[in-house]
Amino acid sequence: MTDTYQELPFPRTELTGNAIRFARDIEEPAIFNHSMRTYLYGRFLGEQQGLRPDHDYDDELLFLGSVLHDAGLSGQGNGDQSFDLDGADLAAGFLTDQGLSPDRVEIVWDAVALHLHHDIAVRKRPEIALVSAGAGYDLSPAGSAPLPAGYANQVHAALPRLHTTAVLYDTIVGQALDKPHKAPPYTMTGELVRQRTQATWPTWEQLMTSPPSWHDYDGYRPSTGLPSHSTTREEH
Repeated sequence: MTDTYQELPFPRTELTGNAIRFARDIEEPAIFNHSMRTYLYGRFLGEQQGLRPDHDYDDELLFLGSVLHDAGLSGQGNGDQSFDLDGADLAAGFLTDQGLSPDRVEIVWDAVALHLHHDIAVRKRPEIALVSAGAGYDLSPAGSAPLPAGYANQVHAALPRLHTTAVLYDTIVGQALDKPHKAPPYTMTGELVRQRTQATWPTWEQLMTSPPSWHDYDGYRPSTGLPSHSTTREEH
């Protein structure tokens, strides 16, 4: 591991070193730095819960999930799924090629695939929960425990922010504008695209009645006291 990070508490194994090189080679520098900081902040948030590395969770797996969690935002990872699933598949393939056992690969896959779904991730094992928590903390620490004095400066000196949140937004939206199916309506990625394009999303009823459909709204009347979902449909 490069001396740039020697003062930071990264796990130092052959596999973590290989994962760093892999992520750094395929990702924008801002996204790579965000991924590295995700581990540091996830570990910090774990400490706030009394969780100890390599005692209460596998520190190497937490690092691997963190450093690879945005692999789907790389050119190599830009497939035909949402970027979190694309990244999970790319991470799993890389780690399998590195000889990591299937049970450990599965934990990293879950950490990457669930990192956008914090309410689910926090109910999983710490290696999964802390990736989601650390990624969120690096985007905005508001409402979370403050870092020790001077720690953020130390982290940012080694891993500059490089306009992280702006780069993430542009990368997510850029992928989705090129491949709209990666950002369907009512998803987080879909919402970012809607903000950029000002597109109008279909209503629930429009989605459910687009052909082919089961015609559930034909002749429907809401229960007493419930507002109608439609004021324009013709009666059947």
